[in-house]
Amino acid sequence: MGDNRLIQFYNCRILRDHQIIDEHIWIRDGKFVNPEKVFFDERKVADVQIDCKGKLIAPGFIDIQINGGFGVDFSHDIDSVDKNVGIVARGILAHGVTSFCPTVVTSEPQVYRKVLFKLRKSQGGKHGATVLGAHVEGPFISPEKKGAHLLSSIVTFDKGFDSILEIYGNLSSIAIITLAPELPHSMEVIDRLVSEGITVSIGHSSADINIAEQAVSHGASLITHLFNAMLPFHHRDPGIIGLLSSDHIDSSKVYYGIIADGVHTHPSALRIAYSTHPKGLIIVTDAISALGLDEGTHFLGEKKIEVKNNCAYIAGTSTLCGSITPFNACVQFFMRSTRCSLVEALEVSSLHPAKALGIEHSKGTLNFGSDADFVILDDDLNVYSTWIAGDCVYSASERKS
Repeated sequence: MGDNRLIQFYNCRILRDHQIIDEHIWIRDGKFVNPEKVFFDERKVADVQIDCKGKLIAPGFIDIQINGGFGVDFSHDIDSVDKNVGIVARGILAHGVTSFCPTVVTSEPQVYRKVLFKLRKSQGGKHGATVLGAHVEGPFISPEKKGAHLLSSIVTFDKGFDSILEIYGNLSSIAIITLAPELPHSMEVIDRLVSEGITVSIGHSSADINIAEQAVSHGASLITHLFNAMLPFHHRDPGIIGLLSSDHIDSSKVYYGIIADGVHTHPSALRIAYSTHPKGLIIVTDAISALGLDEGTHFLGEKKIEVKNNCAYIAGTSTLCGSITPFNACVQFFMRSTRCSLVEALEVSSLHPAKALGIEHSKGTLNFGSDADFVILDDDLNVYSTWIAGDCVYSASERKS
């Protein structure tokens, strides 16, 4: 970051323009640069050369829904938000994640106001992955589809857009809002949120296909963890799931998160979603505080959760409440389940979330001029090192030593 040296990565394969090619990567000042201009205009050679030993270079992974990890819950310990974000931001570097949206589940207004103030966007580095802004998942959701969310904290848009301001306060740190579009006044709220540059996601909802299509026509462009916390697919009313192939809206503009951890979504469901609308699919972890921890009792917001047999449940129940699977493991499971190409597995983890947030010109690609955030992998998607703005922020070999 701020490093004016010209760095060359060679003996590597890279993902660019939807294909994997044999090509070098050049970086300066934290950005990917076009070597032709360097050679012919500046007549410079690399200051530093790094041998990748035949490995694959791909854009850094982007997780747009993660509730916490490594003992941290963004919705729970609200007096230690700065510290907690740092713990998660550092921990997910080992999973190839270079950017993320810290997610706050349905909570009381005082929680949002205190937490969101400290979840403001920040540039990543050795201290951890880049914070792209918060994903507020609730409290404007359906009580019938609350999942693990606290029923007593769920509210409606009784004051229209003013309800949003009363709950969250300042919106400047918010990147994504998940809401149920069947709530009264939802459409006017969606209009305003989109005009504020916030990505509106449909989720924790009992909406039918007509309401879902109406929400998209007003600017909603994302679906929160497809299949989970929504009406099941029905042949006469496919509900929100029907957005993937609707002929009343432009489905190509609809993105959807999916938890590919082998628990929340069956491999067959992954294949159906992927084959129906591959360009909209986004891998998310929906990870909770127990990510990276042993089995036992932890917290998700104000609720106790129990981890057993590699699954997380609301304590004393059989209700799933988030994942504990690392991001790169989700990508591996997705690739095995769908039998998609390596290119496609990498793009649902980087390019697609960047597009959903409207930041594809700076994140999610290796294009010239974009941020030099990338991960070095093998073909089985094992992470060897993670880089942000051209700096190595995680190395598997250093961790082992």
